[in-house]
Amino acid sequence: MAGVWVFRPNGVINLENHQGKKALVHLATGNIVSSYSSLEQILKQFGWERYNGGDPDFLQFHKPPTIDLISLPRDFARFGSVQMFDIALKCPNTFHVRDM
Repeated sequence: MAGVWVFRPNGVINLENHQGKKALVHLATGNIVSSYSSLEQILKQFGWERYNGGDPDFLQFHKPPTIDLISLPRDFARFGSVQMFDIALKCPNTFHVRDM
């Protein structure tokens, strides 16, 4: 059970689930990543390259000589917290995931 217990003055206790939206933040600038083009510019600065050998439904980036691969849905509207945490994990000093 995830959430916050709220104690009301009338004695009622509720568990409220505040699952807010997440944002991928570029730490150096403090800017929220709002498009794949801005994300790609940042990733390229750190050695990531576009990978074209995979599924056409995904936008993929590879960082040679590692085996790391970032797979993103081609539609930015479907870019979610799972992909954000994957990027933050693979680029720990570059990105951070925050609640909005």
